[in-house]
Amino acid sequence: MKGLVLSAQWEPRPSYQASEFEKRTGKAVEGFNIWRHPKLEMKDVPQPKPGPGEVLLKIHACGICGSDIHFYEHDSDDYILYPGLTKFPAIIGHEFSGEIVEIGPGPEGEQFKVGDRVTAEEMVWCGHCRACRDGFPNHCANLEEIGFTIDGAMAEYIVVQAKLCWSIDSIFERYSDEETAWNVAATTEPTCVAYNGIFERAGGFRPGAYVVVYGAGPIGLGAIQLSKASGAAKVIAFEVSDVRRKLAKEVGADYVYDPREVTPSEVVMDATQGAGADMSVEAAGAPAKTIPEMEKTLAINGKIAQIGRAASRVPMYLESFQIRRGQLFGAQGHSGHAIFPSVIRMMGSGLIDNSRIITSTFPLDQALNALEKATKREDGKIIIKP
Repeated sequence: MKGLVLSAQWEPRPSYQASEFEKRTGKAVEGFNIWRHPKLEMKDVPQPKPGPGEVLLKIHACGICGSDIHFYEHDSDDYILYPGLTKFPAIIGHEFSGEIVEIGPGPEGEQFKVGDRVTAEEMVWCGHCRACRDGFPNHCANLEEIGFTIDGAMAEYIVVQAKLCWSIDSIFERYSDEETAWNVAATTEPTCVAYNGIFERAGGFRPGAYVVVYGAGPIGLGAIQLSKASGAAKVIAFEVSDVRRKLAKEVGADYVYDPREVTPSEVVMDATQGAGADMSVEAAGAPAKTIPEMEKTLAINGKIAQIGRAASRVPMYLESFQIRRGQLFGAQGHSGHAIFPSVIRMMGSGLIDNSRIITSTFPLDQALNALEKATKREDGKIIIKP
C-alpha cells in the first residue's frame, strides 16, 4: 500500500540533553530538540495486519493538522518545529475516518463488525499506568500517538486498537452525501481537542459567557462552534489569515479581527463593555503574543485554556491572575471523559457543522502538494483522500 512516511535523524541539539527515557525508547519528548533533517516521502509499505484487540481500517479521509505542517517545515538548523512526543520513521496523519475491513482476535473488537464506519482517538493510552488508572488517559506514561510515534492514516489502510474506535453513523445520518460525511467525520479529532481544552480541562463556562478564541485554524474553528453551541453570549476571534477569518464568521463568531491590525485586549474590553473574557482559548500556538493580551482581558474568575503547541517560554504577570481570580489550564489530547461520543453527537445533531471548514481535498498521491498548500495557512481544513 501507499503511505506518506516521515523520516528524520536522531541528532539532539548541542544545548539539549536527551533523557534516559528518550534514549531507551527512541521517543523524543521534545521533538524539535532531537529530530533533524526531516524528509517526507510517499512510499510503498506493507499493508498492516490486525493483531489481538485491533481492527484494520480502509481510510476514506485524513485531515492535515498543524502538527503535520510542523513536521514538513523546519527551523534554520533543519530541526522539525513540532515540540512534542515523536518517534520516526512513521506514516503521519492522525485525523481520520475509515471503514473496518478486518477484525483481529479477542473480545475487544466484538462491539464492531466488518463494514462499520468509525473514527478513532489518536492518543493510544495503555489503561494500566497510574495516569490511566487515575482517569487521565491523555497523560499516559506509556503513551503512543498515531501519526507521531506509530504509523498514521495518510495511507490506504491503518491498524488501530478497537478500544479507540467510535461509530460515526450519526454523522452519516446528518449528511446525505457520503463523501461529505467521511470528510466531516475526519474532523472529529481536532474538534475533540478543542472540547477537551474548553470543557474538560478548563471546566467550561456558564451560558451567557464571553469567549475569546485566538487562532481560527481547525481547532479554533471547533472552539468557536462549541462555544456558540454551549450558550456563549459573544464569541470574539482573532486570526491573521483572511480565509480563516471569513470561516470564523461563517461558523458563528460574533466579532473577527486580524490581530495585526488591532490591539486584541482593547477590542475585547470594548466588545464586553469592560467585563473581560470569561474564557480565552489559545489555539494559535503563539502564546508569547496571545497570553499577554489574555492577561489584560481576564474577567473576574476568567479562564485561559492553552491548547496550541509552541516551543517557547512565556513571561506572565501572576499578579493579574491573583487580583482577577484567574486560572490557566494546560490541555493535551482528546481521550476519555466521553469527549469523542459527545462531539460525534453534536456533529450528528447539527450543533457543529464542520462541512463549512473543509476548503480543499487532495488524493493521497498528491499529499506532499497538500502539505505545501497547508503551509500557506489559507485553508480551514485540508483533507487527504486515499
